[in-house]
Amino acid sequence: MTKLDSKVQLICREVLRRVTPNPKDRIEIQRFIGSLIDRLRFEIEKIGLEADVCVEGSVAKDTWLRDEKDIDIFMLIPRRYGRKAFTKLLDAAKNVCGEKYLEAYAEHPYIEAEINGFTVDFVPCFKLRSAVEAISSVDRTPFHTSYVKNHLSQADREEVRLLKRFMHGIGAYGAEIKIGGFSGYLCELLIIYYGSFINVLKAASDWHGRILIDLEGHYRGEEDKALKIFDQPLIVVDPVDKSRNVASAVRRERLSEFIAASRCFLEDPRIEFFFPPRIKPFSVDEALKIMKLRGTSFILLQTRSVKAVPDVLWGQLYKTQRALRELISRYDFEILRDAVWSDEKTIITFIFELKSHLLPSVEKHLGPPIMKKRDCMRFLEKHLKSERLISGPRIEGDRWVIERRRQYRDAYTLLRDSLGDDGGKRIGVAKMISKAFSSSLKILTNEEILGLYSENLDFASFFTEYLIGKPRWLSRMK
Repeated sequence: MTKLDSKVQLICREVLRRVTPNPKDRIEIQRFIGSLIDRLRFEIEKIGLEADVCVEGSVAKDTWLRDEKDIDIFMLIPRRYGRKAFTKLLDAAKNVCGEKYLEAYAEHPYIEAEINGFTVDFVPCFKLRSAVEAISSVDRTPFHTSYVKNHLSQADREEVRLLKRFMHGIGAYGAEIKIGGFSGYLCELLIIYYGSFINVLKAASDWHGRILIDLEGHYRGEEDKALKIFDQPLIVVDPVDKSRNVASAVRRERLSEFIAASRCFLEDPRIEFFFPPRIKPFSVDEALKIMKLRGTSFILLQTRSVKAVPDVLWGQLYKTQRALRELISRYDFEILRDAVWSDEKTIITFIFELKSHLLPSVEKHLGPPIMKKRDCMRFLEKHLKSERLISGPRIEGDRWVIERRRQYRDAYTLLRDSLGDDGGKRIGVAKMISKAFSSSLKILTNEEILGLYSENLDFASFFTEYLIGKPRWLSRMK
């Protein structure tokens, strides 16, 4: 055994010591789940429905991490009831939840509740004979649970825990919209396929191009067909349903981060990959100094948060971020970097770092080539009458050119005017966020951001990490 291998083993043992549930943890969660299921079954019996109530996900597969407090309770009903019965099942679940719950709808309705320190998802679905019959993705979940339980040994479950904690540490864990990373089920399949945590990292460090993993050989001899069906960079064919890519949620950025982190860990194994150090926010003076050294312009949009489950909220946030990015770029402001942050309870922020938030008053505008007769006539008719015309029209090379007064030379004014009346709905801002903008929008520039920075520690941590601009697991190479 090499010195490097010995170091990896020591790190993995320490990680497992921290993340593997102990007997007390197991007793606590099993008692909680047992009580919850008994109460839910009683409520379902009262409404006269025939349903199987069971726990799914990582707890059912015994791949959960000690600090994970997420529980998935599924309510399976025969298809003959139809989707209308889902509402009755969720009404029964509400009687168990208490008051702290949110109703949500993805492909299907479900409830997310906070109960005794646990986050519990109550999910109705159909009881099927095969995953191929699935109407929505949740209908496949019981088949996923069964597949993993049948293919993972007790030792394999430890390997899954290592991989999941590694993904957590590098910020790539979770298929939810906010993260766009690796789901628990995907981590389990990677361990089944490659055999161990280290083997997964060794394989990932050499991944290039598009990667295809097909555990059950659904496309054996037809790999090109699979590559045409699925257009994502990482393809892991669902063992229980060949029409689904388990890795479809993995964004290219997260995949690239995992590949890079795998290489760095194998080169220089450190426990910080699993448990990155907490971000210590810069002082206000330090943050201001760094902002000035960059010589750029910061614009921050701040508004109240909206009441929605995280997947819905972050879908709205990312849609709005794209719309704002497109607006700013359309008016010639150069975006160096942008980001979105929310505590998911009270506040939402969008940050845009611009080369400059001010532009010259005049802009050059190219007209059509001389060869396009009709386009040239329309161009001349339009701009000769324009109050914004400063110089021209004239010919440069083979096309008409004018200089005109820029409509917006200040990004602050552009955003204020574009978001003022309808919250930006007409420029593509998501519905929930446009309502928030209409009632509570603040636009802050440069030093003004530091007021929020000094008041909100979570935002200060986020903005400090933004200014550092480097993954926490990345250190100086040996």
